[in-house]
Amino acid sequence: MGETVQVLSAADGFAFDAYRAAPGDARRGGLVVCHAIWGVTPHLRGLADSFAEDGYETLVPSLFDRFQQGFATADTDPALYAQQDGFARATQWGAEVLDAVQAAIDTLAPPVFLLGFCFGGTTAWLASARCTGLSAVASYYGGQIVDYLSETPRVPTLLHLGKTDELIPPADVEAIRAAHPDLPVYMYEAGHAFVAPNGFHADSARLSRLRTVQLFARNGGGRAEA
Repeated sequence: MGETVQVLSAADGFAFDAYRAAPGDARRGGLVVCHAIWGVTPHLRGLADSFAEDGYETLVPSLFDRFQQGFATADTDPALYAQQDGFARATQWGAEVLDAVQAAIDTLAPPVFLLGFCFGGTTAWLASARCTGLSAVASYYGGQIVDYLSETPRVPTLLHLGKTDELIPPADVEAIRAAHPDLPVYMYEAGHAFVAPNGFHADSARLSRLRTVQLFARNGGGRAEA
């Protein structure tokens, strides 16, 4: 359904690749998806296609393009973990690529929503506080949110976390809740990456998506436009 485009020009003029999936008929809004450390994988392209089927014009920007243009693994590749983790660290877990995220937001007609997974989950948290033009944000298992607790979302935002996620210990979850007591934090009977193939948990993936779509619908994504 989708296609790879290169229309996202960051503040310094650098163009990022992005996967774009357009809705077939009625449009509910735009959606930016921030990838995990593995890049714009086949799984994320399929996810973008499924959101397009639900009426969301979806963009998945390749946030590591400054390091390796258009790179994506076949969902996960343990041999490349050190390289991909290094890319994430070099961006300060998304803080240094918010220009690309903002460019993706600006490409889409409002209302615009955003979600992200793992590395992208922390990026989504930062975008909720620093980016403009968003209507709502959903963050999935963002492991470094705890390092950015001083950030406050400017739009309705919710977090999806796994109860047995070894990368996000209970102490981090409690720190998030203490810093942001009014923030919806949903806990699932799953570990890390419960939406992705390498950690998939069907019930958690289904329920978290339902809650995410409900968040979007409550904040402008419920009225489809021809």
